[in-house]
Amino acid sequence: MSEPLVTPELAALVGTVVEQHRGEVCATEFQRYAAAVGDHNPLYFDRDAAAAAGHPDVVMPPMFVTYVVAPVADLADLRPDGIPVDRGRPIPLPGKRMAGGQEAEYHAWAYPGDTLTATTRIGGIVEKQGRSGRFVVLTREISFENQRGELVAVVRRSTIVRPEE
Repeated sequence: MSEPLVTPELAALVGTVVEQHRGEVCATEFQRYAAAVGDHNPLYFDRDAAAAAGHPDVVMPPMFVTYVVAPVADLADLRPDGIPVDRGRPIPLPGKRMAGGQEAEYHAWAYPGDTLTATTRIGGIVEKQGRSGRFVVLTREISFENQRGELVAVVRRSTIVRPEE
């Protein structure tokens, strides 16, 4: 029997905070994003439409939440798949990494001028068996709170790590 891929030391990381970042919501940035993805919801562009819907200002498209805290990355700081190299505490899982999916829950609107804090925790490290062998699913859970401490969103991202055996 081979050694487990998820050691007790790795399992102990579940629940720990591995990074935290802040960013300010900027209407021009989220409006460019909305236009680029073809989402012309008037709540994102028109203050009068947003006010008629009960908002104090235009609202940020919910899916833009991760970009508010994303750093500027040089080309040299990108992995071969175009994703920035991990910024937070490294997780010692050797092998080939690939995206395993993302899900999000949205709890509150964000507005221009809001400051969002993204706190990333390890949500899970699980070994699995697939048709082509063993692998690990590493799940990060990112909670976004505004400057008033209100939960805006929770994003869960999974990474599949295949060992080089």
